[in-house]
Amino acid sequence: MEEKDFFNETTEQRTHTLTCPKCGQPGEYKVTWVVRRKRPQVPRGADERDRARFAKAQSYMVRRDDKLSCVNVRCRKPFEITQLQSLAFLSE
Repeated sequence: MEEKDFFNETTEQRTHTLTCPKCGQPGEYKVTWVVRRKRPQVPRGADERDRARFAKAQSYMVRRDDKLSCVNVRCRKPFEITQLQSLAFLSE
């Protein structure tokens, strides 16, 4: 069984305050995340090894966006997101 069988996958946009490294202006940016939430029960056809993996599985988010453009009208330069984790576990 594959890992994707243990999770329901959706995409979400979350707002974060980030600072542009070029101009130094902070701003509100919408960052796209792929959210993988653990299913309520073990999928059908799972053996003992799959049940053990399912018990250890946790809900998590993976950042989809790697670059954003500055919101400052005078700057507008693209920059890489280095201030946010690329993977975050969810506590539910």
